[in-house]
Amino acid sequence: MTSKLFVAFLSLWMVAAPVPVMAQQPAANANPQQLQQQEAAATPQAQAAAQLETARKNLERLADVITKAKDDDNRLAELKVEIDAAAKQIIAISVAVRPRLDEIKARLAELGDPPAEGAPPEADVVAQERKRLLAERGAINALTGTAEDLSIQATKLSNGITATRRVLFSNTLLKHTDINRTMVMDAIAAISLERQTFMRTVGSWLTFAWNFKRLQLLSALFLSLCAALVLLAGTRRLFSPFIHRGVLNEETGYITRLSVAFWSTMIPTMAAAAFATTSYFFLQVFNVLRPDIAPIVSVTLAVCVAVLFVSTLANAVLAPGQSAWRLVRVSDRGARLLAWSIFAMTVVNGLDYLASTISEVMGSPIVLTVVKSLIASIIIGLILMAMSLIKPIVAAGQTLDSQGKPWPRPVWLLFVVTGAALIMAALSGYVGLARFVATQIVMTGAILVTMYLGILTGKAVAKQNALADTVVGRYLEKRFRMEQIGLDQAGLVAGLGIYALVVLLFIPLILLQWGFQIADIQAWAYRLFTEIRIGSITISITGILAGILLFAAGFVVTRWFQRWLDSNVMARSRIDLGVRNSVKTGVGYLGLALAGLIGISAAGLDLSNLALVAGALSLGVGFGLQNIVSNFVSGLILLVERPFKVGDWVVTGTTEGFVRRISVRATEIETFQRQTIMVPNSLFINASVGNWTHRNKLGRSDIPVTVGYDAAPRQVMDTLLQIAAAHPLVLKNPEPQAVFSAFGETTMTFELRIYLADIVNGNGVRNDLRLAIYERFREEGLGAPFPKETLEPEVSLPQPEPEMVTARKTPDEPVEQPVEDEPIRRSGTQRRPRRVSVEAVGDKD
Repeated sequence: MTSKLFVAFLSLWMVAAPVPVMAQQPAANANPQQLQQQEAAATPQAQAAAQLETARKNLERLADVITKAKDDDNRLAELKVEIDAAAKQIIAISVAVRPRLDEIKARLAELGDPPAEGAPPEADVVAQERKRLLAERGAINALTGTAEDLSIQATKLSNGITATRRVLFSNTLLKHTDINRTMVMDAIAAISLERQTFMRTVGSWLTFAWNFKRLQLLSALFLSLCAALVLLAGTRRLFSPFIHRGVLNEETGYITRLSVAFWSTMIPTMAAAAFATTSYFFLQVFNVLRPDIAPIVSVTLAVCVAVLFVSTLANAVLAPGQSAWRLVRVSDRGARLLAWSIFAMTVVNGLDYLASTISEVMGSPIVLTVVKSLIASIIIGLILMAMSLIKPIVAAGQTLDSQGKPWPRPVWLLFVVTGAALIMAALSGYVGLARFVATQIVMTGAILVTMYLGILTGKAVAKQNALADTVVGRYLEKRFRMEQIGLDQAGLVAGLGIYALVVLLFIPLILLQWGFQIADIQAWAYRLFTEIRIGSITISITGILAGILLFAAGFVVTRWFQRWLDSNVMARSRIDLGVRNSVKTGVGYLGLALAGLIGISAAGLDLSNLALVAGALSLGVGFGLQNIVSNFVSGLILLVERPFKVGDWVVTGTTEGFVRRISVRATEIETFQRQTIMVPNSLFINASVGNWTHRNKLGRSDIPVTVGYDAAPRQVMDTLLQIAAAHPLVLKNPEPQAVFSAFGETTMTFELRIYLADIVNGNGVRNDLRLAIYERFREEGLGAPFPKETLEPEVSLPQPEPEMVTARKTPDEPVEQPVEDEPIRRSGTQRRPRRVSVEAVGDKD
């Protein structure tokens, strides 16, 4: 609740950048001896020695400053940042001379050892070079040793600052003060003097500012008010559906109330913080504030923002006047009492810090600050104990305006014990500890509640189909014609943005509340975004983001160059379309490869690792891993080109089904019989693959229909079109088609061609249409709509006049002769032979 809370809004994420140093140019009129001295001084070893000497002097200066500022925690935090930066510079100096040391070692290895005793002497040139290299190596080793000593010294100073700050924090919290009558009387006597001094100081400043800085003062206040109004108007226009509390509909759920509570707290608080920050900034820029007034103005603005934040949060969660928007189930009277209690604790705590700042600026005795904090801690403890007497609990089945019940015993005991502990700690002399605990109860508790609301809000916004049901989602759908998938993606991005806002805004505030300084948070943020060490690997989030941006820029430039080359160069040259497509594709791959290399380099990744991976792959291929490598590379191609995706209906060889998973080795396909088949990726690259749902699920389905020649073809085609038009899943555009496709020996073949928005539903639609065709054809007598074997009716052949068959037999014996009619075959059907009895007759006269 100190002024660092306010300053955090202005300088939390600002990190100092090193100032470039211009290299000195030699004088034009220097003599040769001076030029040689300058060249010697310009060698890497000499430059490193000069830099190390500067670093040594800087460390000595910082050590003296640390001794003088051993009681100032803010200054110690800033000094620690400076020492850490100096240590990094020393390490960089040592690293800069290592390449030259490696070159010297390599050259000495080439020269070899000097000749032994009795051996022929070596050439003078070789001996002189070895001697020079050895001397240079010794100098570099000495520089490296000096750098290591300075690095150790910087580390000791940094660790000493950390230990000193830890002791300061402990002493501040656990410092004991004797609470007696004499101290209280001294504090009462100092109050009058402090009041007079304060009124005189503030009055003289206001008189000076109004008489001599009136224009600057009014300009600063006007610009600050404009900044706050712009922020407030913009956020309210953007988030008005989330902060407006109208008449609550029955359909509005807990998620909506939660979102309204979060944004109705954040937006006014951010507007007030912007006003306070810009006001202080403009007052400082226009030289309106004096050194003795600036801390008071800073803490006053910070206290106002903190009081607004906590009170707005309490009203958003408890909603004393609008029970329908209440996030916790407490009674109306309990909500009002709780909101007033929280507001009272916040005001008391804020006034305590403001009074402490005034006492410090006015040079009042320390006992006055102790007594003020003592009174504030006792008041906050009493408020906590009074909150235990509130009866806010509403039983199940009762309305919120009914008489509430007392707190559950654990909650009641927590209020009583915490309040009593604050009072006892303050009265026993541990005023600093009581003050710290009271601040954490008010401020840290409010920050944690807001973080919880923000996380739940982000989770609710990122939920599937959640944004589409909100006012913002309907506006985006209407204004930008966004579809359901786009709204879901926008909701996911908005949820992630809320998560980032909660983390980046509230985590630093909690750290500031618990004694950390702005310099600490800046150093941690710098390390987080520039150097995350995992073993010997250093990852830079800033570098990764820069690499992604460079790759995206390279991708955009590549696509633009492809379009320009195709439409302005090759199109005018009347180059064949196939050649144009090949050149365009090649340029695209080349541009993406260059963009990828640039992005990887900017991200700080070592490209030599890629060479190691390539060498390992080559070795694996050489030892018979061709299939595995082929499938691996094919999987990468499939993942990049995406000829099919999960959920597509694909056909390859004898395998047909839906893609369920794509990995770098194989693709998992689920057939229509629910059988899972793992297909190696190389088969998809080297063979033809059919994809029914590649770009969309629109597809055509054909239904063959055969009828006899006694049917009218045009009537059949019209009937088929009518049946297709009556089905709700058959598209009108493209429209269905009825085609007379073939003549048969005994039948005619037609095809009903329909288009479906989702070809996956083709089986069900074809089944419905076949049933409809059968029933309709049967009703209209169009014949059987399927191929069949037609049986022609039995034909009675004309019989000739019966001839007299003479048979020699006895008079009483009839003649029985088997007569087999000629079979009448129709479509493969053969009639059975039948026996015909023929009676003998006599000769005709």
